[in-house]
Amino acid sequence: MTEERIHRAVSADGTEIAGRVRGQGPPLVLVHGAIGDGEFAWDELLPHLTDRFTCYLPSTRGRGLSADHPDHSLPRLQEDVNAFVDSIGEPVSLMGWSGGGPFVLGAAAQTDAVAAVAAFESGVGAGDAPPAVQADLARFGAAIEQVGMAATEGRLVDALHAFLAGICNDDEIAVLEGTDFHQRWAGGVPELLRYFQGLMAFEGADPTAPEALAQVTVPVLLLWGRETLLQAFGEMAQLIARHVADAQVRELPGVGHFAPVVAPQAVAAELTAFFETTLQPA
Repeated sequence: MTEERIHRAVSADGTEIAGRVRGQGPPLVLVHGAIGDGEFAWDELLPHLTDRFTCYLPSTRGRGLSADHPDHSLPRLQEDVNAFVDSIGEPVSLMGWSGGGPFVLGAAAQTDAVAAVAAFESGVGAGDAPPAVQADLARFGAAIEQVGMAATEGRLVDALHAFLAGICNDDEIAVLEGTDFHQRWAGGVPELLRYFQGLMAFEGADPTAPEALAQVTVPVLLLWGRETLLQAFGEMAQLIARHVADAQVRELPGVGHFAPVVAPQAVAAELTAFFETTLQPA
């Protein structure tokens, strides 16, 4: 068993970005979503990856082991991911979940240190999404309003319940209720809300804009769950794939948005097959 260590990098504005390193094999950087951080978002998935990959688990600013900074705009969060990836010193594979999806795609477009990218149910900028996707995003936005109201009253577990109701199917919610998930993840609610505040305030082109995706030349795997509550994630995957030179879309049967937690074996199998193929010599 390899000794766990912490990898540190410095973002463009001087903020330290850090994450634990576990496993052995080629480097794989896992980027968390709007909720969670590198300290716990991948707990269920890691046991299925660390025998094949050296897994780097960074947190963006203000989360996990990373330092904080007043600026949490999308460009700064993207710089956090880019800096961490560049600091590893060799080409890496990247995996992003949900809100982390655009950042791994952005890193592939903006740095030379990325060998391949996978994204599970990646988001896209709402302004670039088709009407069906925007309708789903509006329903999710209503759930985030409920999250904000509960969080304002200090009811973080209730806020997390509201978030899950807006993004998880009933089976996922039932599975999570039978675990310590809510106790472990409720503390991430304030950062979830700060992320969405930054997202709503941002007016520039995000990493999933067509012109940005056209700069991605490495292989890309776009995963989504057939039973996901927000069917928009499947549309988003197809939307991203249309603008990436070497992209494939894979639908995972029987899973929803929180598959990395409730069905980690299924996600890990797809990631392992994809990354091991892309790492083969040409």
